[in-house]
Amino acid sequence: MAVIAGADRIVENPTLLEHKRWGIVTNYTGVTSSLELTATALHKAGAPLVAIFGPEHGTRGTAQAGFSEESEADPETGLPVYDTYLKEGAELDAIIAAADVDVLVFDMQDLGVRFYTYVWTFVDCMRSAARLGIDVVVLDRPNPLGGVKVEGPALDESGFSSFVGRVDVATRHGLTVGELLDMVARRDTAAGLPEANLRVIEMIGWDRKMLWADTGLPWVMPSPNMPTPDSALAYVGTGLFEGTLMSEGRGTTRPFELIGAPWVDRRYVETLNALELPGVRFRESWFNPTFHKFAGEVVAGVQLHILDTNSFAPVATAVAMIDAAKELYPDHFAWRLPERSAESLSDTIPFIDLLWGSDSLRTTIDAGGRGGNLPLVTTHPRDAQLLY
Repeated sequence: MAVIAGADRIVENPTLLEHKRWGIVTNYTGVTSSLELTATALHKAGAPLVAIFGPEHGTRGTAQAGFSEESEADPETGLPVYDTYLKEGAELDAIIAAADVDVLVFDMQDLGVRFYTYVWTFVDCMRSAARLGIDVVVLDRPNPLGGVKVEGPALDESGFSSFVGRVDVATRHGLTVGELLDMVARRDTAAGLPEANLRVIEMIGWDRKMLWADTGLPWVMPSPNMPTPDSALAYVGTGLFEGTLMSEGRGTTRPFELIGAPWVDRRYVETLNALELPGVRFRESWFNPTFHKFAGEVVAGVQLHILDTNSFAPVATAVAMIDAAKELYPDHFAWRLPERSAESLSDTIPFIDLLWGSDSLRTTIDAGGRGGNLPLVTTHPRDAQLLY
């Protein structure tokens, strides 16, 4: 039996909510078990839906990383669509207030990785809703990476909070969206911020030990560069390569599984396989990205082949890959520096620091140390209320 997500429960019975004017924060990953868009299904079911709010990549998923679609009318329902990407504070308050809703419903497929932005769109919208006195309802969905394993460093909120990590959770945090938002809401209340009136429509049949293949649900790419569940599992670690000048495989059919640069040679694959990292084997690969880093150039590198999802440790694997690249190619390996004008503090920080959650990985490696010696968080946050 397939897991029944919160979206299916609310479409089946919209009267679970008593509100009169609904806004939904969603995109093309917000679908029912029959693969109909949740917004369309709710509209057909007679729910009083009056507005749609879109995240990074847009409601239809046509925009690449770092971009969104312009606000326009939804072609299925005719409802107005508001772009929330990179909006926060008073600007986001004004967008939500203009829609005149009395509840914000959240429904997107998150990835379970701290630097994946969908959940922070939800957090920003929840905080706006709290300031505006609007209720929030989360239609919960499975964490594709399961809810047992937690891996990755802590986030230093004092200097490295950004849209790729608002609060201190591990890289692979092991929480559903409902659990994470509940945790943030309670932390905000304890910190004296406006209290969010949050409700979670829980799933039926999801177990924390489940990976995506165990849910019985079809895989809808959470973003344009996340084609398979293996891509998502690799991304937990190899997403860190976005903070380097090496290619993370964007512009190929296997992003985050292909890693390389024009200056990589066979020593890379030999070094990585000699480490005998658990659950993974590396194959020497060449690729020609159609866009992003090294577009149109032949890139040499490796493809990760995940052989055992239980023993594979994506963050530790990626850090070992970064260590090896720095040691083998010290004249070529470099970090990606800020490209935008300094509109905020996070715009001045090397991207690897925002992804890692502090500057410890970069400064350790630059000083000649090994990132693999850094500590990793391995437990759920103490104040996370696990719902399943």
